[in-house]
Amino acid sequence: MNFLSIFVLIPSLMLLGLWAARNIKQIRAVMVTGASMLMIAAVALAYLYVRARAAGDTSQMLFTSSVEWYKPLNICYAVGVDGISVVMLLLSAVIVFTGVFASWKMKLQTKEFFLWFSLLSMGVLGFFISIDLFTMFMFYEIALIPMYLLIGIWGTGRKEYSAMKLTLMLMGASAFLLMGILGIFFGAGGTTMNILEIAKLHIPIDLQRIFFPITFLGFGVLGALFPFHTWSPDGHASAPTAVSMLHAGVLMKLGGYGCFRVAMYLMPEAATELSWIFLILTGISVVYGAFSACVQTDLKYINAYSSVSHCGLVLFAILMMTHTASTGAVLQMLSHGLITALFFALIGMIYGRTHTRDVRELRGLMKVMPFLSVGYVVAGFANLGLPGFSGFVAEMKIFVGSFENAETFNRVWTIIATTSIVITAVYILRLVGRIIYGEVENKKYLSLTDATWDERLCVIVLVAAVAGLGCFPLWFSNIIDESTLPVITQLMNH
Repeated sequence: MNFLSIFVLIPSLMLLGLWAARNIKQIRAVMVTGASMLMIAAVALAYLYVRARAAGDTSQMLFTSSVEWYKPLNICYAVGVDGISVVMLLLSAVIVFTGVFASWKMKLQTKEFFLWFSLLSMGVLGFFISIDLFTMFMFYEIALIPMYLLIGIWGTGRKEYSAMKLTLMLMGASAFLLMGILGIFFGAGGTTMNILEIAKLHIPIDLQRIFFPITFLGFGVLGALFPFHTWSPDGHASAPTAVSMLHAGVLMKLGGYGCFRVAMYLMPEAATELSWIFLILTGISVVYGAFSACVQTDLKYINAYSSVSHCGLVLFAILMMTHTASTGAVLQMLSHGLITALFFALIGMIYGRTHTRDVRELRGLMKVMPFLSVGYVVAGFANLGLPGFSGFVAEMKIFVGSFENAETFNRVWTIIATTSIVITAVYILRLVGRIIYGEVENKKYLSLTDATWDERLCVIVLVAAVAGLGCFPLWFSNIIDESTLPVITQLMNH
C-alpha cells in the first residue's frame, strides 16, 4: 500500500472503531488514537518529504501511486504530494486533533457526531493527496456531505436554515466543478484525468475560456468568493465548535487549493486572460469581509466575516500569478487555518460558560477566565498580522508578491486590498478591549471557571502552531516555494 493512503485508512479505521464502541470512554479512546496517528503520519510525511528533497529528488510530486479504477474513462486512484500538499496535511491533522478535544464534552449522540466528523476528515485528507481529477472530486464530495448533518443536528441557532443554505450553495458549486473537470478531461483528449499528465497537454484556448471560469467558480465558492460567500457566515455561526474549526480551518482551503492546482495550472492561457474578473471579486471579498466583521455583534459572525476577508486574500494572491504571491497564498491558507481554528475553539469555550456570543454582554473575561482570555488575545494579534505570528509572514508575502506584478490594474487592486490590514486591526483591537478587559458587568460571570485540561491542550497546541509558523517561517516557506514554481512556470509560458 502507498504510504499516502494511510491518510484515508486512518479515518476509515476510526469509523470502524466508533461503530464498535459501546460507551463514551471507548468513543473518546478511538478518536484520540486516530487523531494522534494522523498527527504522527503528517509529521512523518513532512520529514520524509524534506529528506527526499535534500537527497536530490526533483520530481514534481513524491510518493506517487496510481491504481486503475474505471478504464473506459481512464479514472485512477492516483495520489502524490508536493510541498503544498504536505503543509495542508499537517494543517488538517492539527485541526482534527484539536477538534477532538474541543468536542470532549459532546453529549448529544456522541458516536454519531464523531462518525460524521471522521468522514469529513477523510474527505479533506483524501482531497489533498489526490492527483487525479475524479478522485479529487470524489473526496471533495465526501467532505461536503457530512456538513449538513453536523450543522443541522448538532448546531445552534438557525441550524436547519444554515445547514440547508450551505449544502445547496456548495452542491451548486460542485455542479460547476464537475462541468469544469469534464471540460478539462475531454479538452485534453479524454485520455487521462491525471493532473500532471494533463498539464503536459494543451487544452484548446476556446475551451479554456469556457471552462476556466466554471472551474474557478466551482472551487471559489468554497473559498468564500464574493458574492457567493453568504453561506459561510451562517454556516460558521450555527456549526458546533469542532465543525467550525474544521470547516473554516481546512474545508475552505480546498477552494484555494483547487483554484491553484486545477484551474490555474491546467488552463494557464485563460487564467492569464480572465484573471482580472476574479481579481475584482476577490478584492471586494477582502475589503467587504473586513468591513462586515466591524459591524457584527456575534463573536462567531465576526470571525466568519474575517474568514471571508482572509480567504479572499488567498484567491487574490493566486490570481496575481507571481512566485512570491503564490507562496504567500499557501502560507495564508496554513496561517488562517490555524488562527481561525483557535478563534472558533475559544469562542466555543467562552459560549459554553457564558451562554452568549453577544459582544455587548461580555466584559472583563480576563478576571474570570484568564487562560482563555490570553488565548483570545494571542489569536487576535495573530489575525491582525502582528510580527512574530503566522499572519504577518503570510500577508507580507502576499502583498509584496502582488506588487511585483507590474501591471497598473493589479497594483491598484493590491493597494485597495492592503486597506484590510487597517480595518482588521480596528475590529480586533476594539473586540479585545471590549470583552477581555474592563470590569465584569454581569456578576453571574464571577462564578465561572477557566479552561479544563482538554480545553487547555487544544488551545496550547494551536497557539504553539501559530507562534511556531510566525517565528520559524523559512522552513515552511522553503517547502512551499519549490512546489508553487511549476504552476507559475506554466502560467508564464503562456
